[in-house]
Amino acid sequence: MTSYAPANEQEAAAIVAQAAGRSEPLRLVGGGTKAALGRPPQDEATLSAARLTGITLYEPAEMVVAARAGTPLAEVEALLAERGQMLPFEPMDHRPLLASTGEPTFGAVAAANNSGPRRINAGAARDSLIGVRFVNGRGQPIKSGGRVMKNVTGLDLVKLMAGSWGTLGLLTEVTFKVLPKQEQTSTLVLPGLDDTAAVEALCAALGSPFELTGAAHLPAGIGAPEARTLMRVEGFAKSVAYRLGELRRLLRRYGEPRIVEGEEGAALWRAVRDATPLAEPREAAIWRISTAPTRGPAVTAAIAAGRPARWFYDWGGGLIWLATEASDDAGAATIRAAVKAAGSGHATLVRASDALRAAIPVFEPLPEPLMRITAGIKAAHDPAGIFNPGRMYAGV
Repeated sequence: MTSYAPANEQEAAAIVAQAAGRSEPLRLVGGGTKAALGRPPQDEATLSAARLTGITLYEPAEMVVAARAGTPLAEVEALLAERGQMLPFEPMDHRPLLASTGEPTFGAVAAANNSGPRRINAGAARDSLIGVRFVNGRGQPIKSGGRVMKNVTGLDLVKLMAGSWGTLGLLTEVTFKVLPKQEQTSTLVLPGLDDTAAVEALCAALGSPFELTGAAHLPAGIGAPEARTLMRVEGFAKSVAYRLGELRRLLRRYGEPRIVEGEEGAALWRAVRDATPLAEPREAAIWRISTAPTRGPAVTAAIAAGRPARWFYDWGGGLIWLATEASDDAGAATIRAAVKAAGSGHATLVRASDALRAAIPVFEPLPEPLMRITAGIKAAHDPAGIFNPGRMYAGV
């Protein structure tokens, strides 16, 4: 298989223009850590952002950072940490779950709209993404957005590229707003709650004025014998202490919590962020299910009534990570029926064999009108259909 690794945006544009001219499908790759997510590749060559590296802008006072797409995410995060800043949305590291290697890249954060537990407070990656440079399917370099957040009229290409999984263009540079790192981080842990009580407690805390930056529930057997309900509070030390006290009072009917800090607390949230409690056994299929937080327990109960499964909740119950047997359709029909019965949401198959990912929809199937719009956007940006063909939806 041919592999292209342009050293700059101009080289990338020339490669894409030539590939489009001969209708050569391209698999777009960064660090390769999420290569096994999506439908199996239908390509003849790879186009890598590995040589598109380097931080191109960092203005701590303006809280803005930009880097070329192939820049290791760890490099950007280290620079921000030196100045007491961070990316707001806590991007997931897929390597533990997918058993992948390589280094997560800055561009892939945008391409996958990669957002972790802090999304409930700070929004998704797309909410902090304020600028992109990319090469479209005609081989044209495109710039959209910039160093400040603006109101947008017409098609917002910055938001469009977030979560497009490399199907619309090769990202060459991305710009994000950043936030100050918090002085104090503490996690309140309520033990022994069942799913329904845990989600009630999480929703009560999220509806309070005491500002959680993480809200998760790990049922019994998920990482520990006893169930644990986690609520993270961050900020100035005095504010954190006050809010923890108020949360204790608000949630006293759910039991006596303990407070976890330092590396123990950080490890808990890394596990939630990266879904590591479900990484084993490796042969299990892994689903990422989004629903209304109060409907989470009903969704998992409906799935469990149809097939064996293990799960935990993030985002106050609105995000469910679920492992089930990889037999038959890996539970696709049961899971999507449960989500539909909940009234809203979607389910993504994050981990499965190539055969399964080819046989069933990996991303939530779109209603026919939305699929027409999706296909039209793809055709407008990538008329020859060369970028990651079929990765998200068959034929697109």
